[in-house]
Amino acid sequence: MKEEKNSRRSFLTKTIIGISGSVIATGLPLSALASNTDIDIIDSKHVFLTKPYLQAPTSDSITIMWLTNQLCLNWVEYGETEKLGTKAQQSAHGMMNTNSKINTITLRNLKPNTKYYYKVFSKQILDFQPYKITFGDIINSDTYRFQTLDPKAKEVSWLVLNDIHDRPESFGELLQLNQNKPYDFIFLNGDMFDYQTDENQIINHLLNPCSIFSTEKPFMFVRGNHETRGKYSRNLLDYYYNYNKKEYYTFLMGPVFTIVLDTGEDKKDSHPVYGGTVNYDSYREEQAAWLEKQMKSKAFKNAPFRVVMMHIPHYHSDEEHGTTECRRLFGTLFEKYKIDLFIAGHTHEYGMFEPNKDHSYHFVIGGGPETGIRTLIQIQANPKVLNLQMLNDSGKEIGSFRLNTKR
Repeated sequence: MKEEKNSRRSFLTKTIIGISGSVIATGLPLSALASNTDIDIIDSKHVFLTKPYLQAPTSDSITIMWLTNQLCLNWVEYGETEKLGTKAQQSAHGMMNTNSKINTITLRNLKPNTKYYYKVFSKQILDFQPYKITFGDIINSDTYRFQTLDPKAKEVSWLVLNDIHDRPESFGELLQLNQNKPYDFIFLNGDMFDYQTDENQIINHLLNPCSIFSTEKPFMFVRGNHETRGKYSRNLLDYYYNYNKKEYYTFLMGPVFTIVLDTGEDKKDSHPVYGGTVNYDSYREEQAAWLEKQMKSKAFKNAPFRVVMMHIPHYHSDEEHGTTECRRLFGTLFEKYKIDLFIAGHTHEYGMFEPNKDHSYHFVIGGGPETGIRTLIQIQANPKVLNLQMLNDSGKEIGSFRLNTKR
């Protein structure tokens, strides 16, 4: 089924979002505090710019990220009780990270299916001389908790958001439609922004809005075509941590093997708006070769359900270059190796499509950014059945699929 709504292109032609250089309590714009600056901010207040947020969960590890307004020595304390007791730091080549305000620490060798408590700490660096480091205050977060994945889990559930387009209030408004039903993670299926301008935008329009859940439930992310635009688009990748630190990846949770693909831009690489600075055709070719290897794996073949999530849908969309290239490179493999469910965004027209002559699998497209066409997608799966529901932003169910395993 499909309901016609305001088109993606009409939205883009009539909506321009301006990102202000808003000022934090230090009196400096956040863009001046980005991780690649050399500005000395000794007399500014030492603060967190975000709460900690969870990334890339596995049965024995999880990654915790957070941002500070100054360079710091950072660590995480964690444990199976609120007493914590174990310390972890970000280290490479024998050195702790003191050179970035984007802090990333992976906790390893955890117990599967176990609840952990954690707290993050940042110690201010006032002066860094060759033979003397002067430290300032230590700040710490509240205590939060997470649970490692159960490798023997029989069930998995997750939520999907797409095409938020710089409307940070949509995160809370859409997630409240879930009504406290359990879920394992939230998947952000591209176009969280119109384009990327600076760090301030990423904090205020993504990381802080997601903090209503991301301190205790991870989000996973894939770029949409709008995440490839703007002067700060190449910095965006520093602010989240996918599996294998790639923009395309797979993961197995419970009975579902999930493939995530990065569809890149919808225009040709030669389009004048890019000024010769992109190469998405080769990037999609690279992913297609990788994709076939994943689909030949035992994990994919043995999974009760096989799901693909990516931003640009290769059917029920336009005929732009990105769409047709995804159809040519990825669509043929989806048919050859028999996926069960495909989830996309991009069109700003929500739709749910049964298998047909073009695709042998169920096909779902989430809605757009404006009130009335926003959607929340809910998925729950066990070894026999996968259920998907799509809600509009009034909470009404606008479609559902029930898939029975074929394996």
